[in-house]
Amino acid sequence: MNASQVNVRMKIARVSARRRIQSVLAILLLQANMAVAVEPPAPNAAPADSPATVPAPEAPAPVAGGATAAPLSLAQEMQREQPQPVVPPQPFHVPLPHSRNPFARYLPSTAPPPNLNNSPRLQDLIREGKLYISLHDAIALAIENNLDLAYFRYNFPISQTDLARTKAGGLANGVNTSIVQSSTQGGFGSSNATSAAASSGSAAAGAGGIVTSTLGAGTAVSSFDPYLNFRGFVDHNVTQEGNIFQTGVPTFKQNTIEAEANFTQSFPLGTKMAINYVGQRFANNSPYEAINPTLYSNFELMFTQQLLAGFGISTNERYIRIAKRNLQITDLAFRAQVIATITQVENIYWDLVYAYEDEQVKERSLAFAQQTLKDDQEQLKLNAIPAVQVLKDESDVATSEGDLTIARANLRLNELLIKNAVTRSDDPIIDEMPVIPLDRIGQPDPNASKSIDELIAEAEKNRPDVTEDEMAMQVAQMSLQSIKNELLPTLNLYGFYAGAGIAGPGNPNCGLSAAQCTSDLPTGFGSMFQNTFNYSSPEYQVGMNLSINLRNRVAKADQFRAALEYRQRQISFEEQKKSIRFDVRNSLFALQQAQARVDAAQKARDLAQRTFQITGQEQKLGAKSAYDTLGAQHDLSIAESALVAAQTAYEKAKVDIDRAAGETLQRTGVSIDDAKAGIVTHAP
Repeated sequence: MNASQVNVRMKIARVSARRRIQSVLAILLLQANMAVAVEPPAPNAAPADSPATVPAPEAPAPVAGGATAAPLSLAQEMQREQPQPVVPPQPFHVPLPHSRNPFARYLPSTAPPPNLNNSPRLQDLIREGKLYISLHDAIALAIENNLDLAYFRYNFPISQTDLARTKAGGLANGVNTSIVQSSTQGGFGSSNATSAAASSGSAAAGAGGIVTSTLGAGTAVSSFDPYLNFRGFVDHNVTQEGNIFQTGVPTFKQNTIEAEANFTQSFPLGTKMAINYVGQRFANNSPYEAINPTLYSNFELMFTQQLLAGFGISTNERYIRIAKRNLQITDLAFRAQVIATITQVENIYWDLVYAYEDEQVKERSLAFAQQTLKDDQEQLKLNAIPAVQVLKDESDVATSEGDLTIARANLRLNELLIKNAVTRSDDPIIDEMPVIPLDRIGQPDPNASKSIDELIAEAEKNRPDVTEDEMAMQVAQMSLQSIKNELLPTLNLYGFYAGAGIAGPGNPNCGLSAAQCTSDLPTGFGSMFQNTFNYSSPEYQVGMNLSINLRNRVAKADQFRAALEYRQRQISFEEQKKSIRFDVRNSLFALQQAQARVDAAQKARDLAQRTFQITGQEQKLGAKSAYDTLGAQHDLSIAESALVAAQTAYEKAKVDIDRAAGETLQRTGVSIDDAKAGIVTHAP
């Protein structure tokens, strides 16, 4: 039992019975609503992948004027001692709607609400009110919590619904596979901007109008879903007759009952089947009818086959092939999204490291300036130095304080950026929590020692945007072939079989002769149906329809435009390959320059350190003044900040060359399956 628990028990023992009841009620209310607590729960153990031998760095000094946390109440202290429930994360999975209920297909489907809770990994990294995070921790948190990835994951079920739509003969709506960078602020370098622009594809920008593409164009595709239609009505009609000899009655009354059923089904070969059935019942008051009421039914089976335009599986299943390619492109685009997000998170992390290190440099510089001012003030009291020396010290302290304020503001900004990139929901407690970067120097990058030819070969093999463009070219080529079918005339061969049946009882009011009022027709519905289908009254017909557009200008223009657009895509594809080569070269040159800047900054920092040490020794011997030492320390602070900036630029250059070579996932150890599920099960 620790000291805090002993104090809590002593406080409880001293309160009255009324106080005890109030405390218990407060505890129960806090258990029902975890948001009442002012501070985060007690920290857990250190992450497994954090270096155990390296002591945890100190947190940066709080910004001046920060609010002081209110003291915790007795109930809140007891609540902190209780373990907090941890909800295990669930992998992302949105299945397509499926039900054995035949009515489910006519009811709307709902998708499960998104999970907007931060993963438990985030709480595991919090210790003593600070967020200790390594580069691998930041990557893992981004995979689990980054909203850009969470948004992009919905493209997988969207592409699956698009495929299901095309299997029914519907048009492929396509999937938006553009890279999203809303929650990872910071931006790529210039090389990334070049590659992103090249891989964005052909854009349509009309001059005051809409510009569409011929991709997927061709003859109309009928729905492959079977359709069943019903139609029925009851009609009562009364007509005043001007001539009684036409109907035999001055007022002709007629009742009609009719029912129709129609079934249609189309097939990918260009075949269409239709089944029609009509049933009717006529009754009237005319004495000139031998049978009354009259029962009639008709059955028709018809097949139609396209022979030119609209013929063939390749023409009628082109949307299915496009949707399947879109599934593959979506998978590649998600890989590109993961690479982009990880690259951004790495850049943000190294910016945080720079801000953290620079803030410590500015703190040391201010502390030295304040100590120098204090020493010179003592010397001034002894009249050992002139008063102007103290004024110079005070000016340097003011300058150092301003530099530290700027450094702290920059650190605060980078803390917010890294939190925004690795969290799903906004937590006020985490927003105010200092972030301590654990990795100050990255691992050596093997790409730094590779030749340009090796890096280009790896980029062409590994980068997902290269494979995306290849698949887009394949889709364009398939579309170019299918659109040629639209140029052909429309020729279809059809054939149908029909049967009819008629029945009805004799008319008791028949006013004709006995021979005319006699009928051999069956009298019931059963006989009528039997005659409809028993080949007693058949009808056959075989024929063809030919439709020729004598100028065919629309189809010809669409086909030729498709050919021109395909040539444009070929040029874009070549431009993309050139852009990748330029991107790799640019990234390698930037890495070499960054390495050179680090070497130069290291030498400058070592010289500034040596100068500061020599100046301090000369000050002790009386050859230099405290102001000289203060100036040497100021130069050392500038050199240290320049070295930190150069090291940060070098780390970001390594990140960029991994992106350019398509090896970001391999180097960081990220599993694409984990990224799809949104749960990291493999340690980076």
